[in-house]
Amino acid sequence: MRTRIFLLVVMIASGVAFLSQAGSAQTGNRTPSPSALTGQVTSAEEGPMEGVLITAKKTNSTIAVTVVSDAQGHYRFPSAKLDQGHYAISIRAVGYDLDNASAVDVGPQQTATADLKLHKASNLSMQLTNAEWIESVPGTQEQKSSLRNCVTCHTLQRPIRSIHDADEFVQVQERMASYVNQSIPEAPQTRLADRLAVQQERGEEGGQSRQQQARQKMAEFLSSINLSKEPTWTYPLKTFPRPTGRATHVIITEYDLPKPTRQPHDVMVDSDGMAWYISFGEQIIGKLDPKTGKTTEFPVPVLKPGSPIGELALRPDQDGNLWVGMMYQGAAAKFDKKTEKIQTWSLPPEDNKGYTQINQIDAMHSKADGKVWVQDAGTYSLRRLDLVTGKFEVFQPFPEPSPNIYDVISDSQNNAYFTVFGNDQIGRIDAKTGKITLFKTPTPNSAPRRGSMDSRGHLWFGEYRGNRIGMFDTETQRFQEWVPPTPWAQPYDVVADKNGEAWAGSMFTDRVTRLDPKSGQMTDYLLPRSTNIRRVFVDNSTTPVTFWVGNDHGASIIKLEPLD
Repeated sequence: MRTRIFLLVVMIASGVAFLSQAGSAQTGNRTPSPSALTGQVTSAEEGPMEGVLITAKKTNSTIAVTVVSDAQGHYRFPSAKLDQGHYAISIRAVGYDLDNASAVDVGPQQTATADLKLHKASNLSMQLTNAEWIESVPGTQEQKSSLRNCVTCHTLQRPIRSIHDADEFVQVQERMASYVNQSIPEAPQTRLADRLAVQQERGEEGGQSRQQQARQKMAEFLSSINLSKEPTWTYPLKTFPRPTGRATHVIITEYDLPKPTRQPHDVMVDSDGMAWYISFGEQIIGKLDPKTGKTTEFPVPVLKPGSPIGELALRPDQDGNLWVGMMYQGAAAKFDKKTEKIQTWSLPPEDNKGYTQINQIDAMHSKADGKVWVQDAGTYSLRRLDLVTGKFEVFQPFPEPSPNIYDVISDSQNNAYFTVFGNDQIGRIDAKTGKITLFKTPTPNSAPRRGSMDSRGHLWFGEYRGNRIGMFDTETQRFQEWVPPTPWAQPYDVVADKNGEAWAGSMFTDRVTRLDPKSGQMTDYLLPRSTNIRRVFVDNSTTPVTFWVGNDHGASIIKLEPLD
């Protein structure tokens, strides 16, 4: 979404009395802390506006702070979140723009005031989320669902605002198929070889013809919903409601990373409060100090020159070391935070092909048997690394061509649970016997994607095609599922917090979903700008808990603090 930033003369006030009601609303009726900046958001169409995101970013700073207006349109920034200085103010409210430019000077021991006036947006199309585009375009459920494949590398703005006809879209798809999944428009990378299952399916009788037919079908659909025939869209643009109630009780902090090519696919916070990240398309491990915004980056070695670079999974072991899936570099890596040294384990040469892709890794319970689980997306297989011998043991749950096995998660005994993105199953590998057991989700073709194990042995995961938050009780072997409140959420990953609530992220809605499994109540927190969410993380050391995620296409890390 494009945000307009405006400049406006504001008054500096010494009191906060007129916004005490807003302060109580945003802190769940607790006594509000002193305020650095307050105001009210209104428009001619609605009067006071609830659910408007107001972002303040200090000049020359890499940190932006966002709050949300309450039912009376009031907003407030606690003094602890803004130090003194000059701040640009921006908003997010689909269908609206700011009347005038807005900037404010925050002084010491004073409260600045900025009332914000909004008017109807001049270009609504630039404000739509991926999910709102899918909701807007005409087409069958199958056609709309096919758009899910477009958001790995960019937003839906790119194809829907284009003027390509069907023939051109066929060429575009052929070109895009030659890029690896960590490509972005700013940094495309060429694929050396298709995944093994793709090669096998193409080699089957009629395989190439089916592929060509699928591309033609997709091309015709895309050219029917873009601007190839008309200067504007012939269908109405649909938007989702702004946040209300509990969804406005939140403070969001966004930290810019050093370069626009940074893709923080996975983010986690350690016991010292440092946020660690990897880059989906670069060979780095990064550390962010949330107090200062300072980043420190460590290079990850290139083991296969000429192969695509980048990392996917970032998970800790019991000692706090960081383990990384090195993707097309065909290896697993361990980063020792104390020594700041990296150790790598490569697949043997006979298995380390152009399509080898070590994405997922889990070393959390490696002390149980001295072994680390990894997943190879190139062959859709699982491997177990013996830390003593350095050898990999292979587990192939399905005959070839295998469905896409996506994530691997260990339990306390280092048994492996895996998600089968290619169909609708959760699998288990017994660490002692190697026995593989498969469990089918209640929703057909649900595409379980990323997941995590909670302290009670519940496996939480996103059902990407099923559009559900999934939970598998590893003791009773029973599933539960919940549908997020915003359409086309397609959860990518889910994690449970210390209170038993679950948190999920979406590549489509720019929202974070908070689920209370006992009541089924869900809250969707809207983020300040377009956010491609992958791995999600909850810091349980705070009260309330703090949610962290990387903006994979926005080169930033986001901290979301619910106020209740």
